[in-house]
Amino acid sequence: MPDRLTQLQDCLEQLATQFYASLRYLSSHHSSSSTLPPNPHVPPFPPGDTNPHQRPDTPTTFAGAQRELASDLVEKVKEIEGLTGMLPGLEKSEESQVARLRELDEELRMAENERKVAVSERAACLERLEEVIGRVGRVKS
Repeated sequence: MPDRLTQLQDCLEQLATQFYASLRYLSSHHSSSSTLPPNPHVPPFPPGDTNPHQRPDTPTTFAGAQRELASDLVEKVKEIEGLTGMLPGLEKSEESQVARLRELDEELRMAENERKVAVSERAACLERLEEVIGRVGRVKS
């Protein structure tokens, strides 16, 4: 399972994709009637000239799709909020985080010392084993 930051990044990318897909759907499936007053700075489409990529849905279908798209976006935002709430450090002060890092650093040093002791013990055991094998070889010869 990926870590929380990777999950958060994936969710943000998915949200951006959902935004894009929602806008694309809305722009290609809306009816041609304008809901805004005419803008004198923007020339109107000539009569009968329509966007060839526009495939308008019925008003009922379009409204249902709008609700579904909005619901999907809200759910993804809730998921992102949940992931950000689980990130460490949001409820802790900087001093407590620094103290925790010092504790972890000390634990790491202790573990490294234990590892070094184990490596030296392994080397000593290996030497003794080689001596025993050498003695057994000389006795058989």
